[in-house]
Amino acid sequence: MLKIIQVGLGPLGNMLAADTIRRGLGEIVAAVDVSPELAGRRLGDVLPQNMPASSGVSASVRIVRSLDEVPASLRPDCAVVSTSSDLAKVAPTLFALISRGIPIVSTCEELLYPWLRHPRLADDLQTACARHNGRVLGTGVNPGFIMDALPVLASAVCRSVRSVHVWRIQDASPRRVPFQQKIGAGLDDKEFAKKIEDGSLRHVGLGESLHFIAKYLQLGADTGGITRWEESIEPVHATRDLDCALGPIPRGRASGVRQVANGYTGGGKTSAPERCIITFEFQAAIGQTDPLPQDRIVLDAEPPIDLTIKGGVHGDIATVAITLNAIRPLLAAPAGLHTMATVPAVHCAG
Repeated sequence: MLKIIQVGLGPLGNMLAADTIRRGLGEIVAAVDVSPELAGRRLGDVLPQNMPASSGVSASVRIVRSLDEVPASLRPDCAVVSTSSDLAKVAPTLFALISRGIPIVSTCEELLYPWLRHPRLADDLQTACARHNGRVLGTGVNPGFIMDALPVLASAVCRSVRSVHVWRIQDASPRRVPFQQKIGAGLDDKEFAKKIEDGSLRHVGLGESLHFIAKYLQLGADTGGITRWEESIEPVHATRDLDCALGPIPRGRASGVRQVANGYTGGGKTSAPERCIITFEFQAAIGQTDPLPQDRIVLDAEPPIDLTIKGGVHGDIATVAITLNAIRPLLAAPAGLHTMATVPAVHCAG
């Protein structure tokens, strides 16, 4: 049985810890969270009440506020880190774990493809992994699967791919509260615009997914790769009075967010005309019905590919599942900073 450290016990970390135990994937030997309200409490006291009787050892673990309080003698097999979307904020935790030689699977969105926004930090992580025989992987349902790893996998049956278009349309009603907050549910237009400006309202990861696909499919490789990319964001307005975990949403207020990202190749200093090679359309809103929730992947390819998941993949369940399913593939991978395209195939295993 794997020995696992859970770092971060917010709503997502709580779900990760609970599923680790429920699925019998491993024993949680340490739990870390900076919240003073959690310090010293038993892990079992903050997890759902319907945990299996076999969860005794993991449930008895006392939550600590720092990795420094985790004894080196524990020798865990892996750490699961679910603390922030911002790689710069997560980095100190990653380096601390790498220095102990502990492999890491993290839900940090920017870690899916860190070379986009944090190239120097990515190089430092790779260097640290080489020095300490470490392994690091960022994953999740999106980024991590629907809008990046799955389109790349779908291309396995293609002779060539000219462009990629992915839609992820979600009804955010059943999602956890932090997600509903992140998409601006319940805000008026002024509040929505302010949060866009300060960077607190957006789905994180479209740029990372876009560059992930371009790299591994070699899209535009003969015309400079992605020479320009852009991202737009706007509110989805409630067309009727709604209700969600955050409270009531009056008609006309934001029920969620719509983001579109496009990646282009050619143009500029190249001799080739500019063309769009990747388009993402992401929409998540409370009570989303038009268009209906779905995940759709279209490859303009030989042969053409058109995949649709009706209803879409449930984000919270899937993020927890793929994060835990990625542990053993990461352990089987060589030392280094990994992506979902460089570890062995991730799949459900019990």
